[in-house]
Amino acid sequence: MRTPRLPALALAAALLSGLTACGGQDGDQGKQDDSSAAGADGSGQFPVTVKHALGTTVVPSEPKRVATVNWANEEVPLALGVVPVGMAKANFGDDDGDGVLPWTEKRLKELDAKTPVLFDETDGIDFEAVADTKPDVILAAYSGLTEQDYETLSQIAPVVAYPEAAWATPWRDIIRQNSKAIGLADEGDKLIGDLEGRISETAAKYPQLKGKTAMFMTHVSSKDVSQVGFYTTHDTRTQFFTDLGMKIPASVSGPSESTKKFVLTKSAERIDDFNDVDIITGYGDDTGELLGALKDDPLTSKLAAVKRGSIYLLPGSTPLATAANPTPLSIPYVLDDYVKALAEAADKVK
Repeated sequence: MRTPRLPALALAAALLSGLTACGGQDGDQGKQDDSSAAGADGSGQFPVTVKHALGTTVVPSEPKRVATVNWANEEVPLALGVVPVGMAKANFGDDDGDGVLPWTEKRLKELDAKTPVLFDETDGIDFEAVADTKPDVILAAYSGLTEQDYETLSQIAPVVAYPEAAWATPWRDIIRQNSKAIGLADEGDKLIGDLEGRISETAAKYPQLKGKTAMFMTHVSSKDVSQVGFYTTHDTRTQFFTDLGMKIPASVSGPSESTKKFVLTKSAERIDDFNDVDIITGYGDDTGELLGALKDDPLTSKLAAVKRGSIYLLPGSTPLATAANPTPLSIPYVLDDYVKALAEAADKVK
């Protein structure tokens, strides 16, 4: 049974008093992390200063023990050959229930590395568990950290937060922000270039996608389609369409200009507003009930993309559905399947 979490301020005081428990998962894990430390090619000069939305963080020396919190941040060090001492447990898209997404598991095997300590974030960040891994830096470039989260984590180690807004960091900036903090900025830039090349090569196979407008619909219940939720231009799912040569329709980009939210909702009574959308994708279910509900509803059935069938709903909470939110390791893992499915929807657009 896990120890109950301390309130944030109490934990911070305990940390400052040196009362935090020590150690990682085991001795071998610590050796593994020390041996996979950051770069020897000149890009890792310290101290490193990283500016972000919650302040400015100085990493004084090359971090030997890297921890990550919130979604996908572990993928940057792993992609660059650095195994974290701890990372967030996967709570969506985990196909085998081990708390590790398949592309992360694949990378750990490639590095012949043990699974890091998994932080259960069901009820928020487990500050005690993070502290127990004794990190030298905590990566959270893609996250929803509050100021209090940031302050508490900063009592443990230097923290790198999101550059502008919570849950709105493009995948390139996730790599730039996190790689810089561990002294691998040059390697991070190369990773970005490699992924851009892979994306361009895949998109080129499907010319029917070029110039098509697309909207990413949020989770909608098949029992109630009276509201249509969509991700704004601040969200990485929407931003990824442009990587594929597609466009963001005015019905999405317009409302996005007046908000920093990554999700907006519109009444189905205004469904005609979305008739500038060529392709709709989003989260569906394994039974197809949601697509059936959209087709049967007197309002959503009027939507042009629904009428012509240029709609692709990602299957449930599978790894493919998870990876529609592009991250450094998930992009190459599911890119071919995702782009092929979008292209099949594009074929139905006249």
